[in-house]
Amino acid sequence: MAALANNVESVTPVADLETCRMMAQSGYVVAGERNGIIEAGFELGNSPLAYLDGSYANRKIAMTTTNGTVAIEKSKINSAEILVGAFVNLAATAKYLKSKDNDVLIHCAGWKGKFNLEDSLYAGALVSSLAGDFEFDCDGAIAMKALYEANRADLKGFLAQASHAKRLQNHNIESDIDFCLTLDLYDIIGKLQDQTLVPQKVK
Repeated sequence: MAALANNVESVTPVADLETCRMMAQSGYVVAGERNGIIEAGFELGNSPLAYLDGSYANRKIAMTTTNGTVAIEKSKINSAEILVGAFVNLAATAKYLKSKDNDVLIHCAGWKGKFNLEDSLYAGALVSSLAGDFEFDCDGAIAMKALYEANRADLKGFLAQASHAKRLQNHNIESDIDFCLTLDLYDIIGKLQDQTLVPQKVK
């Protein structure tokens, strides 16, 4: 989301490393991460902070990550539209969804096919934001809404015990965690159009 909010032309999510790596030959800046570490031969990893100084404005980014880009690929089946949301654009995402007459399926990227606490906490935040406008009776949605609402005052403190947060701390990128837990920095959504994520301002 930070890339889209800082004037990159587009972000193309790619499921596998080799396909993404080859896109450098077509003028893309390639971003590749596995297990929280930048892959060899890639200019960028998955840190949102890399985009904040405008260094990649007007550039096309091809990105592959351990979990997120795989989730996007799997979400393409039978979806009317695909959005990418985060705490940094929570209110914008909720506002956009409220303006549509569609059911909402929240697909958490997780960690290598397993439950992931911070993604699920974001899902709870989104459910909480939509609760007055959408009906839901899924046990997962109810549980994650309750989890978020119980810990919303100290998200960082709660997530400090999460396995992924500990992995990031081991790589000395705690600033990424701080950034990703900041609410409503951006008033845009990331929308997948023709296989590419583009920003759309929410009014």
